Amino acid sequence: MNPGAQAEQLAARFLQQHGLKLLDSNFRCRFGEIDLILRDGETLVFAEVRQRKNNDFGGAAASIDRHKQQRLVLTAQHYIASTPCIPPCRFDAVLIDASGNIEWIKNAFEV
Repeated sequence: MNPGAQAEQLAARFLQQHGLKLLDSNFRCRFGEIDLILRDGETLVFAEVRQRKNNDFGGAAASIDRHKQQRLVLTAQHYIASTPCIPPCRFDAVLIDASGNIEWIKNAFEV
């Protein structure tokens, strides 16, 4: 299993332990990919998972730049397009460092 897939599984388990329900993973469309799609109560959560071996170039959080955010938003819009009633949504980031420490940022960015 590749390191990215391992990080996503670790993040999914972490979020599920915190009460979120996993709906989908690695959702892809022409706009991009969303690592994890979960439900937190009534809120639909689109989670981006980032793992970095070190903090060079700003670390994991810095890698979710404006361009990546725009692609995530377009992909999320594509995902919810078939939903008859659009629930509240948010974008979270799950950052994993070289030691396996997890930082969960709720509402990492807003649309």
